[in-house]
Amino acid sequence: MRQRLRWLRKKIYIGPKEEGCEQLDKILIADDDGDLRAIVRDVLKEEGFSVLEAKDGPSAIRLFKSNLPDAVLLDMKMPHMDGLSTLRELKKVDGTAPVIILTAHGDIPTAVEAIKSGAYDFTVKPPDFEKLIITLRRAIERRALEAELEKANTVLESSLGNHFGNSPSMKTVIKQIRQVSQTDFSIVIQGETGTGKSVVAGAIHNLSKRAGNPFVSVDIGLIPDLLVESELFGYKKGAFTGAERDKAGYLEAAQGGTIFLDEMENMSSLIQGKLLSFIEKKKVYSLGSTAPVNIDLRIIGATNKNIRDCVMRKEFRQDLFYRLGEFIITLPPLRERSEDIPFFARKFLFEASGELNKQIREITDEALGLLLKHHWPGNLRELKNVMRRAALFADCDVIGKECIEILIRGQNEDRSSFSPFPLKDAMKRLEKKVIREAMERTSGNKSKAAELLDISYKNLLDKIKEYEIK
Repeated sequence: MRQRLRWLRKKIYIGPKEEGCEQLDKILIADDDGDLRAIVRDVLKEEGFSVLEAKDGPSAIRLFKSNLPDAVLLDMKMPHMDGLSTLRELKKVDGTAPVIILTAHGDIPTAVEAIKSGAYDFTVKPPDFEKLIITLRRAIERRALEAELEKANTVLESSLGNHFGNSPSMKTVIKQIRQVSQTDFSIVIQGETGTGKSVVAGAIHNLSKRAGNPFVSVDIGLIPDLLVESELFGYKKGAFTGAERDKAGYLEAAQGGTIFLDEMENMSSLIQGKLLSFIEKKKVYSLGSTAPVNIDLRIIGATNKNIRDCVMRKEFRQDLFYRLGEFIITLPPLRERSEDIPFFARKFLFEASGELNKQIREITDEALGLLLKHHWPGNLRELKNVMRRAALFADCDVIGKECIEILIRGQNEDRSSFSPFPLKDAMKRLEKKVIREAMERTSGNKSKAAELLDISYKNLLDKIKEYEIK
């Protein structure tokens, strides 16, 4: 075999690397045959690799730990420790380093076993050097690509965590978002009101291959029943009284992209049937038209109910559920992931501070304690509302316990008697109520009330005058 190796070494000429293309990848050769190591070493060095040599398994493991090579050439039969045992120890140190097995013709089954144990590839001795170099470079490139992919995934996961939180339950949701976003599966997102279903739908779209195309959000619950069909499917001029021109529906508007159907449980049986027909045929028939329009889109539905329960109660078509629910994501309520409350409280406070041009830096531990104890029936939407109001009322750079206490009580009192107002009027109405509450709690002492509200005495006097509080 040694003569065969020498002949191969003379026969094969692998030219030097081009100037300026220095290759510093380290290769560990582990083989008890000194002649083989010398020949392989010379070939690799001419190709620009840095080479480490080991004559047995234990020395290979020591060199591997201290140098962390980019790839390993490993003989199967060595003294003290065979190649398979050495491979397993190397994988414990660094499971990503590619290991290429060197084996004799008669030991192919052992090499195959090594592949099952994590080896990248194997080559029969004496090696075909040209193929060996190609295999080494591909293995190293693949490892680098996997490292970049892992880095990108880590950055992506961190970015998603900044949107959805890092509690164990939301890490599961983030994993699901990553899994399904690159597919074209239809998705149902279920969860209580305010848990962020539309945000999850938007994230899935933005991570998908459809990201450059429209994301159309439709709240079925806000559209009168008689108009849902024409809004979704569109209509032709003269299709009904008042149809003075052609109008494309939401499905057509989402061409190539994603349509998000919020509160989909509110669809009538007629609309559910038409939507099922669209999903099966990928064609839209506008009201008043017999000419179909081919549509390519992804559907994401959302509901604040358990969609399977709706199917069981015959409130939602089973066949449509099977079409839409290829992948189901369930968002946990905020009370079941209280670990995320401090993060979102600070996040919403920071956003509101920027919106209001204020410099509010922090929220006290006592205030956070109140937030953690609250039940949050409105979930993230309610928490955001509280923190925006806290930022509005704050007259210093820290949100205290008293402010949060009053706001949470106000949320509970307003929930049963709330009526819509323009945002500016609603804020003034609440501010007036909070100031009156503070005045009552301090028996009319304006200095103490100002301290309780975290505003200056002068600011309180101005507001008392503005709101004509007696």
